[in-house]
Amino acid sequence: MPLLFADPDVAAALDAPTTVAAMREALLAAHAGRLVAPPRAAAALGGGRMVLTAGHLTGEWYGFRSYDTFGHPQGEQVVVLHDGRTGAVRAVAVGDELGSRRTGGLGGVAVDALARPDAATLGVVGSGTQAWTQVWAAAAVRPLREVTVHSRSAARREAFAARVRAELGVPARAVDSARAAVRERDVVVLATTAVAPVLDAADLAPGTHVNTVGFKQADRHEFGTDLLDAADLLVTDSPAQAGAYDPPMLATLPAYAGRLGGLGAVLAGEARGRTGADQVSVFCSTGLAGTEVFLLDRLVRVSAAVA
Repeated sequence: MPLLFADPDVAAALDAPTTVAAMREALLAAHAGRLVAPPRAAAALGGGRMVLTAGHLTGEWYGFRSYDTFGHPQGEQVVVLHDGRTGAVRAVAVGDELGSRRTGGLGGVAVDALARPDAATLGVVGSGTQAWTQVWAAAAVRPLREVTVHSRSAARREAFAARVRAELGVPARAVDSARAAVRERDVVVLATTAVAPVLDAADLAPGTHVNTVGFKQADRHEFGTDLLDAADLLVTDSPAQAGAYDPPMLATLPAYAGRLGGLGAVLAGEARGRTGADQVSVFCSTGLAGTEVFLLDRLVRVSAAVA
């Protein structure tokens, strides 16, 4: 019988270092062509969509993730891992925790690869699950000295700061504006549901690294083209997915498309990374397909090792 994992199982087994390491391996595998990861597909169902991402680690496994956009209060994602030799289902994960940790892990890889080696302060705009896993993963790759957080809800940003202090052991404080959250920070995370820019690029200090997780298309975006103009280094986890957005992703517009590189290529040493302490680097997270399945495979391995 296939293994079944729920959110508590995922949270107990996949810590931040394990997750970041798995996502680094996935990015390198995709860059090398070992991880086949096409852009996501969607089916319109009247009032919502079913979305599918799939991946195939050549010779080892294949699988998919499915989720919907109906917004039901008990809506859950499903990730399925098949054995690549027999086709048998090896494992199924139900819930949101695997996907959230996967996105955070990709962000952690970006911070590790692109932020200054001495980066120690982080500012985050947003206080939801995606914001949390970005900070959780960043703390695994840099010795954070302080986190500042802003979101629209004062109660939620205070709770977020308290969670950072309690679970990560990092000093954290809530602030009353996005500008206060990102000024003089070494790393900035944008993880909002905003459809209009929440960030003024002029507020960033030289040398800042920025992870963007929320909307980034031409018709809705949590940052503006001023951030892309300020970026000395512009990177995404999936160039194929970046080019498949409709409406297009801001970073694929003609003014920027030639500058948008792949994080896997940077990791492999085949593309330029940060070359100066004052450079501003921007990571546009699109969600490399197959990474949820990659992480589910890692979960199976970790669980077997401790059984």
